[in-house]
Amino acid sequence: MLAAFYEANGPARAVMRVDEVETPAPAAGEVRVRLRASGVNPSDVKSRGLRKPAFPRVIPHSDGAGEIDAVGAGVPSSRVGERVWVWNGQWQRPFGTAAEFIVLPAEQAVRLPDNASFEQGATLGIPAMTAYHAIELAGAGDTTTLLVSGGAGSVSQYAIQFAKARGATVITTISSDEKAAAAGDVGADHCIDYKQEDVGKRVAEITGERGVEAIIEMDLSANAKLIPTVLRPKGVVVVYGTGAEAIVPASFCLLNSVLLRFFLVYQLDEDQRARAVTGITRALEQGTLASRIGPTFSLAETAAAHEAVEQGTIGNVIIKLP
Repeated sequence: MLAAFYEANGPARAVMRVDEVETPAPAAGEVRVRLRASGVNPSDVKSRGLRKPAFPRVIPHSDGAGEIDAVGAGVPSSRVGERVWVWNGQWQRPFGTAAEFIVLPAEQAVRLPDNASFEQGATLGIPAMTAYHAIELAGAGDTTTLLVSGGAGSVSQYAIQFAKARGATVITTISSDEKAAAAGDVGADHCIDYKQEDVGKRVAEITGERGVEAIIEMDLSANAKLIPTVLRPKGVVVVYGTGAEAIVPASFCLLNSVLLRFFLVYQLDEDQRARAVTGITRALEQGTLASRIGPTFSLAETAAAHEAVEQGTIGNVIIKLP
């Protein structure tokens, strides 16, 4: 099969190769997926650029979608031909979705509704699952006001939609008119340009000085300073991303009984994962979950796809496979 891979860390164009590698066969309890789309996430790019590879050869990317073309012992043969999206494709495993085929445990291949494209399916494993669990941890409901940081980001786009589906009011931060439009397209009630406006002041105006019940935070190290200006007492900060270090306003958090909830989407437990899969599938079947597809590349252009993520885009970067 044809795959993109690297054997050393470094800049994408210096280390990424596209070549023929052995086509995997499914073992007991596994399925093989003929991939049609591979999603490129920031974590995929950081793993290649910043850390020594955990395996001698790495086929990157955890997200993807395609059709099951073979099954191992113990997996119903009726699954052959099923359209699926996959999660944790390259989590603690050497070979991910930047290839024509992937083999993984059967439960990691989730049925993709017929009304959803493969490109959309390749955006679900990390962005949509992260967003669903974050909104669940925030306890969003019809009396809740949330602040979702970076409203044009891949996770935030889904978080806004899942929060609105629960009846919450959503405030989000953006940095341009284009990003405000993207956030508005998926239902954000209020957009605050953090480069032009005082975020704390605007949140106070919007909430009648009460603040928000929860923050969905993509980068705690950059935004922790906002917590005292936007969060009401006994509020919760749900953190799914951060830089290496964060200076947390600990005194404010202590005096106001603030709850900090950290999680890593790769490590959701079985029940958390099942709830996310059920919620995402329901939204897909109902046609209520919008996915913003950004720049699209061929497998031969995998290095360019990584560079696009590094430079920043609106929408999920996708690699399409023939």
